[in-house]
Amino acid sequence: MASSGGIAVSLEGITKHYPGVVALDGVSLALAPGEVHAVVGENGAGKSTLIKVLAGAVEPTGGSIVVDGVAHGRLTPALAQELGIAVIYQEFTLVPTLDAAENVFLGHYLRRGPVLDRRRMHARTAELFARLGVDIDPRTPVSELTTGYQQIVEIAKALSRDARLLIMDEPSAPLTTAEVEAMHRVVDALKAQGMTIVYISHRMDEIFRLADRVTTLRDGRRIATQRTSETSRAQLISLMVGRELTEAYPLREGAPGDVTLRVAGLTGNGVRDISFEARAGEILGFAGLIGAGRTELMEVLFGAAPIDGGEVTLHGRSVVSRSPIQAIGNRIALVPEDRKRHGLVLEFSILRNISLPLLPTLSRATVVSRREERRLAETYMRDLRIKAPSGAEIVGNLSGGNQQKVVLAKWLATEPEVLIFDEPTRGIDVGARAEIYAIMNRLAAAGKTVLMISSDMEELIGMSDRIVVLREGVQQGTLPRQEITQETVMALAAQGDTE
Repeated sequence: MASSGGIAVSLEGITKHYPGVVALDGVSLALAPGEVHAVVGENGAGKSTLIKVLAGAVEPTGGSIVVDGVAHGRLTPALAQELGIAVIYQEFTLVPTLDAAENVFLGHYLRRGPVLDRRRMHARTAELFARLGVDIDPRTPVSELTTGYQQIVEIAKALSRDARLLIMDEPSAPLTTAEVEAMHRVVDALKAQGMTIVYISHRMDEIFRLADRVTTLRDGRRIATQRTSETSRAQLISLMVGRELTEAYPLREGAPGDVTLRVAGLTGNGVRDISFEARAGEILGFAGLIGAGRTELMEVLFGAAPIDGGEVTLHGRSVVSRSPIQAIGNRIALVPEDRKRHGLVLEFSILRNISLPLLPTLSRATVVSRREERRLAETYMRDLRIKAPSGAEIVGNLSGGNQQKVVLAKWLATEPEVLIFDEPTRGIDVGARAEIYAIMNRLAAAGKTVLMISSDMEELIGMSDRIVVLREGVQQGTLPRQEITQETVMALAAQGDTE
């Protein structure tokens, strides 16, 4: 077992080559005991490969990993674990039917002779949770825990094996705002106890809130390592993308036009009596805490969930949609929160994904016109700058940002008037985010009506002309541009209208 306390790790000239690809190109990086060290970069910069090299999941082509003064040409997963290196991946490795303590000690159960010593496992797990500053009953089945608490179980699992270096891969991505704040407190507690933490994140606010130093990767190379106190968001983004992004949330010229979409008394799918208007050329944001009903509302508008009452009109014409097919006919499109599960067929090509909603119009006598399909894909690949060798590329091979562009292309091909974006930039890097924002602004400038849900408060405030706030399925208010602040949004989201 590794001893407790800090750990000193350095990567020296690490390279990793795949056929035709240099994933890491001579990366050197030193991690100090007891520091939070952020690693940032666009998708494809080499962050995932770097994690896998440290975890022993990938053998480097060259270079060495030095742990507490001892050099290793490569680490195996077993050796990494023995040295006290653990990774908290985005996809948790928990067994839902087992309780928290059983998951914490999975693979190294505490025993009394041949029998599991559940009492000792529960007591030890309670100690680990206390160390993390959380109150979770070790006997609770993991399936009954929130995503935030499941992440805590993963961290406790690493601590049960005496981890000294904890690598956290986009830990805030699946969490609510409250869960993110709780997770930040856990990171603070671990740092205070001397844990070395590598923190991978696309979120700039987290980097500057948590990290002592930040290393930027680009195209497999280390571009810079800086103290967060000595850099800025703009400088960091410029290093990541290799160019200056002058506006995180670029301003749109011109004011919204006439009202196009009217929703009155909409009820169904867990939301009640929702009413709002949206204008041509407007980005209307929707805010709320977990369970507020934002996604549920959009599912009703898109016909993916039943409507129990109320009215929806577009240009004065009723557009209550009983199915997504009806919604498409009503010129309404939805870019979903989970693009991999609900927005794409990952095994299909870019070309086929873009054409899916239009197959009936692209077909003659049940035969798809390949020429039209290819023309459609090429048009949107060019217009949205989808980076891929060709339209024949399998979507599952693309970066998150390019996958999101394919989802958007698919719906733009239906020529919608109302576009619903549910978490439009979740899991994509800062450069791709800027491109998605620019696309949304172009759509608004072209007179489209854009509805946007986002759990990223900066994004919501930066992109929205107005914000509708929901709480527990009920509308709490609508904030005009001049009244939008994080405080006013959260006051309505958490407490409702107190007037």
